[in-house]
Amino acid sequence: MYQVWFRNFSVWLKHMRASLIGNLGQPLLFLLAMGYGLGRSVPEIEGLSYLQFIAPGLVASSVMYGAAFETTYGSYTRLSTQGTFEAILMTPVSIFELAMGEILWGATKGLIGGIIMLAMLPLFGVMPSPWSAVLVPVLFAEGIIFSAMGMIMTAVASNYDFFNYFTSLVITPLFLFSGIFFSLKTIAGPIRNILELLPLSSVVLLSRVFCYGRLDENILPALANLAVYAIISSWAAIFLLKRRMIK
Repeated sequence: MYQVWFRNFSVWLKHMRASLIGNLGQPLLFLLAMGYGLGRSVPEIEGLSYLQFIAPGLVASSVMYGAAFETTYGSYTRLSTQGTFEAILMTPVSIFELAMGEILWGATKGLIGGIIMLAMLPLFGVMPSPWSAVLVPVLFAEGIIFSAMGMIMTAVASNYDFFNYFTSLVITPLFLFSGIFFSLKTIAGPIRNILELLPLSSVVLLSRVFCYGRLDENILPALANLAVYAIISSWAAIFLLKRRMIK
């Protein structure tokens, strides 16, 4: 497992700059456009300026994008184009270790982007509290979820175009409807309950709680939601990759 993680990390170091720019570009642009642009005409939400409101959610979104894209386009390339997975399985590494190594690497890559994004918030006038250090394991758990989701897509993909479904039908809706840009508390009834169950919604809530030290929020359901998603998505990714690799 560690060997797979370290192999991917070593390759990433050679292209680190371009990779980080790609992962952080969209969240930073949204922070500028929505926070500084639109945010000037939007009233406070939940006691926060609009810039303060969206900043923690954009940190969470950077982890989602980094983790999911690594285990879709990156893992699929190693699986189908480079033949890296087959070469690794010729060693004592098992499919379980291969899958978990890929998932943990994707989570690590997402976490790196999230930490950099969090560290850049003071440049935009958003000052995180000391409680933001607690966000690190939360963001890593988020990375595992979306990294595993990406591995699920890789395990069933027949070509690169297949990932357009994942991006359009999963990643983009989560980005828009997980409470990053509006408060889910303003939505009534069953729709709100459904949106609050989304994996990114839980991370956005926890990001705001720890980023600003708002510990009066009930965070236990969000933590439980993350644990369930992490376990189920990882199990599904391992199962589907094993089914694809063993013929």
